[in-house]
Amino acid sequence: MRRIVVLTAVHAPAARYLPEAWKSLREQRLPEDWEWHWVIQEDGTTDQVRPYVPQDPRVTFRQGRPGGPGVARTIALAYSDGPYVKVLDADDLLTPGALARDLAALEDDPGLGWATSRVLDLLPDGSTVGFPGDPAGGPLERGAVLDHWAAHDHRAQVHPASLFVRRDLLAALGGWMALPASEDTGLLLALNAVSRGWFTPEAGLFYRKWAGQATGQASHVDPAERAARMAVAEARARALASYGWTYPAD
Repeated sequence: MRRIVVLTAVHAPAARYLPEAWKSLREQRLPEDWEWHWVIQEDGTTDQVRPYVPQDPRVTFRQGRPGGPGVARTIALAYSDGPYVKVLDADDLLTPGALARDLAALEDDPGLGWATSRVLDLLPDGSTVGFPGDPAGGPLERGAVLDHWAAHDHRAQVHPASLFVRRDLLAALGGWMALPASEDTGLLLALNAVSRGWFTPEAGLFYRKWAGQATGQASHVDPAERAARMAVAEARARALASYGWTYPAD
């Protein structure tokens, strides 16, 4: 099936941003024989998200007991029926052409397991700010993201919120990590430990900054918890790298 599954985890406070994410998805243009399917998974079972979910046959909405965004995304893989998965957080926006660029990168090179792109912070006043230190556009070799992350205070030079990945590889790694935060960074490091990736220097995502987002809470930067999250994410990636399993298989 020539389908990209756009996977969104959402909790009630962020539901109001779904219509904007939906608009950015509707504006994507794909090759004639490709389509997208939007899977929205609520991290919880409230009645506050469904009113914002568009009524469209290309959209699937599910709910489940709360466990954090990593759990919501991973369980949503059950409804992901295409060879590729694209992450789109509920409060973020795709830029025009983002899906087509990601798709082209992996379709052109079967040896790539995943792709990311430049991300711009979207501030409350509507302005945008870029991240310093983006890599050059093109392939990212195995271990490059992990090495940079370890050398720069556990900050990756590519953003996991822009991830586009082969579904079979994502499933082989078990989906997102069982962490209260940084679950997407942990997955990115694991992907880079076993496969080459791609970076598109053209902006592919607007990353919304707002008061209610999970990464803006005090608990997200608690030193003890952050150190534990980073230690587990690094241990997983280095263990995968040491075992010699690669994608595609040698």
